Amino acid sequence: METLLSRLGFFLFLLSTFTFYHLSLSFSPIDNYLINCGASLDSVVDNRRFISDSSDSPDSHLSSARTFSLCAGTLLPGQPQIYHTARVFKTPSKYVFNVKDPGMHMVRLHFHQFKSSRLNLGNSQFHVLVNDLVVLTNFSGGNLAGTPKVMEYLLWVNSEKLEIAFVPTKKSNFAFVNAIEVISAPKDLVPETAQYVNGDEVEKFEGLDKQAFEVAYRVTVGGVKVTPFNDSLWRTWMPDDAYLKSSEGSIKVYFGGRIKYQDGGASREVGPDNVYDSARLIQSKNASIPNVNLTWEFPVMEDYKYLVRMHFCDIASISLGLLFFNVYVNGHLVYKDLDLSAVTNYVLASPFYADFVVDADRSRVVSVSVGPSSKSMAYTVDAVLNGVEIMKMNNSVGSLDGKLPAELLLMCWPRRAVSILLPLIALVCLLLSFSAVMHRRKNQAGTVPWLKLPMDVHEISPKHAKLQLSNIVT
Repeated sequence: METLLSRLGFFLFLLSTFTFYHLSLSFSPIDNYLINCGASLDSVVDNRRFISDSSDSPDSHLSSARTFSLCAGTLLPGQPQIYHTARVFKTPSKYVFNVKDPGMHMVRLHFHQFKSSRLNLGNSQFHVLVNDLVVLTNFSGGNLAGTPKVMEYLLWVNSEKLEIAFVPTKKSNFAFVNAIEVISAPKDLVPETAQYVNGDEVEKFEGLDKQAFEVAYRVTVGGVKVTPFNDSLWRTWMPDDAYLKSSEGSIKVYFGGRIKYQDGGASREVGPDNVYDSARLIQSKNASIPNVNLTWEFPVMEDYKYLVRMHFCDIASISLGLLFFNVYVNGHLVYKDLDLSAVTNYVLASPFYADFVVDADRSRVVSVSVGPSSKSMAYTVDAVLNGVEIMKMNNSVGSLDGKLPAELLLMCWPRRAVSILLPLIALVCLLLSFSAVMHRRKNQAGTVPWLKLPMDVHEISPKHAKLQLSNIVT
């Protein structure tokens, strides 16, 4: 019995040590705002506390008065508590956050459509701006299909404030949000440069870390869904099956060992263990090398640039220096004979990522591919891919959704239009009144004025009158 207790104590010691070690490695952002919108109480999701934005809370960050909270009319089974309430805005309203750590920030907006006796969030339509960057245009709660939607953005912040504004459209006259996250990002999350794929040419793209991004896709290749609980930046990674053009020739592989992160390479914040410990690969099983590429296709919006991040980790080779393969973006060769051993300082199971910027053309598809190269060897792994991220980049007018800048969207708000129209109506009325007065005076100037008859007229006798009349006639 004593031996059993000692073993149990030793096991608990190891468990606590591992937990402490794991927590010590977790990312701790300087700016970390989690807001439970429309709720009177805080809510915990994935061990993270979302703070109520009620007026009684000192941490509400809500700077607008004409808002109200809304609660779901019925319980929503399986949904976190943050999706049971919402903050509703009848006029342009905003949240304001103090920025202590200038630089790249992650902003997540949580939306979930529900009905209550007071309002149906499915009837909403609105715009959203973050520091004058348009992130959503004519967003409608009716398009949420009954499931929560998280819109995630990465943007450079060099001011002391970060403002998130919600602007109702004329069609619905109200906007809403269920929860908000504003988190300062790790310094190595977005580098300064990337490779710009311009046709068959690959050029250097500078200033990447000063751009704004909307996360379109975040995919773990060959693995299962990764939830925020298992990601140090609280991201969600979806399985790749829906985007894989053909699984012919691909093999899924899982790794039970430790992912070896290195200084200067991909960090755990760039990609978590649960992404790098699974992959799809091409492997030759005989003396011939498979003549096949693995391709993933992602629908995108035309006329935007996209950041394509590909994650690699050699978790399948039995030795160093055996894996060589080609990498393609939109069908263009961007890496020839990629040697993962060389780029990871000759360490197996060490992650590596590559960034590419592409233009979305009329096909409205961004594709990535991996396949054997001229240096691939028989009886070895001939290509591997662990994860893919696709992010939309802001256009020239400072928008991630549409061609209208923030100034025009604000001018289109109906009540603002009314406030401009009323003074114009008053001015027109004043001009009409002035014109009427001037017209009246002009008419009076063109007629003989009426004179009062004299009261002291002398009497004329009939005789004199007859004489005067005869004189006039003659």
